[in-house]
Amino acid sequence: MKLTDAEFGEVIVRKNALSSSVKFSVSTSGRLQISVPKFTPDFLVKKYLNSAREQIRGKLDLKDPSTQRSRDAKKKILMKKAKEYLPYRLDYYAKLYGYKYDNFRVSHASTRWGSCTRHNKDGSTTISLNIGLMQVPEVLRDYVILHELAHLNHMDHSPAFWAEVGSHDPKYKYHRNKLKMFNPGV
Repeated sequence: MKLTDAEFGEVIVRKNALSSSVKFSVSTSGRLQISVPKFTPDFLVKKYLNSAREQIRGKLDLKDPSTQRSRDAKKKILMKKAKEYLPYRLDYYAKLYGYKYDNFRVSHASTRWGSCTRHNKDGSTTISLNIGLMQVPEVLRDYVILHELAHLNHMDHSPAFWAEVGSHDPKYKYHRNKLKMFNPGV
């Protein structure tokens, strides 16, 4: 749920069955986020917000509401581009090097460029790639894709894993360092 506040802009409200108290934090988008117990009525959420304004102003580093809208627009554009480009590129390298994965998803993680997950129940694999990859040079995008594909054979960062990455991208160490100049969060 979201509510609009004159001072804080769009506020994200998370109702959690495990929560027993009210907690204020900053979401990855820079918005104010309120976590409350699951059955908290909306009028009480607003009351908590009003009673904690001073505390929120003093403790949380919130973004200007106008930059939230700008960031949302940018995220929407990157998401569209990522959904068009990344599956195509992932598929290209998977076929080129003989990898097989079951699912693909586009993510918007704030700290990860990608991930490869093997599900315990059925052994299926999912590769996730961050929309932030659309803001880095293509050679770095390709490095992340090859990195995640190598995880299909090595679910760790062992020497064998890095040897496999290196067999597809001989400059992987350089690309890995270069990627550190960018931030996956949009």
